[in-house]
Amino acid sequence: MTRSFALSQEELSEFHERGYAGPFTLYEPEEMRRIWSKERIRLLDRSAAVYPDAAAASGTNIANYDRHLDEEFLADHICRPEIVDRVGSVLGPDLLCWRTEFFPKYPGDEGTDWHQADTFANTSGTPQILWPGQRESGGTITVWCAFTDATVDRGALQFIPGTHHTMFYDETKRMEYRPEQVNSLDKDGVRRGFFGYDYRELQIDPDWKPDDDAAVSMVMKAGQFILFWSTLMHASHPHSGQTKEPRIGFAARYVPTEVRIYPESDAIEEYGGRISLDRYGAVLVSGRDDYGHNKLVERTTRDHPFSTDRLRTALAGPAAAGG
Repeated sequence: MTRSFALSQEELSEFHERGYAGPFTLYEPEEMRRIWSKERIRLLDRSAAVYPDAAAASGTNIANYDRHLDEEFLADHICRPEIVDRVGSVLGPDLLCWRTEFFPKYPGDEGTDWHQADTFANTSGTPQILWPGQRESGGTITVWCAFTDATVDRGALQFIPGTHHTMFYDETKRMEYRPEQVNSLDKDGVRRGFFGYDYRELQIDPDWKPDDDAAVSMVMKAGQFILFWSTLMHASHPHSGQTKEPRIGFAARYVPTEVRIYPESDAIEEYGGRISLDRYGAVLVSGRDDYGHNKLVERTTRDHPFSTDRLRTALAGPAAAGG
């Protein structure tokens, strides 16, 4: 009998109240260290990546997007039942993984500033996900896995529980990209930035400040993960530099199949870079897609590279997408 990793009723109730659940152990620490020691080398080869090397040349976080589409381990990771079952407890059985990202913190790096994301128009002004109809909240479920130990000194995540019910930022505004701001902002004595942006530019109330006293730190061992609403107020500590070991987080983002992904967009423009979506596709990780309004791809790896024929097959209709 297949084991289910769905959230219990108690866990689900806490998730709705706090906006996050976990951490949960997916890989034992030594197992994760062995995996990462190999994967970090494989990731240097971008020959099968769906985005061109020009994205990597920008030196920004945009170069870390969607490596699950060409790396075997990451393709398996986003489909792990330990993750998908728990996400499905919240979003239902028909699920898409629409983006993955690496979030490294190297010795001396600033912390990531407090932020929320609903439509993910927070850097470009263009919505990247849209839920149907009128909803009190949108956003995505982010599954953030620690590929290395995430301690406070190394830049652990921080959450302000319960803040996912109210948006404190207006994503229709635009932030100005200033790469010279990286590692140079000081906010109330803490080094916090947002990859070259100042997230305070999106505040609905310019005089409002997040309640740091209510924040909790998400200390995780290598191989553990946590899931949270992207609309939950979240940030991260700076990397103190007391150790040479970086903090590496891998975030996979999930939405129901009814959500529109990159609607009317043919490229992502943010962090000073631009990547074409010609070869992009979401991955159906659970259930079926009866909507057919998103580009879907089968998992693509270095040994089985992406092709437009595979994309056309995936787009043939709900039956092809849902299996």
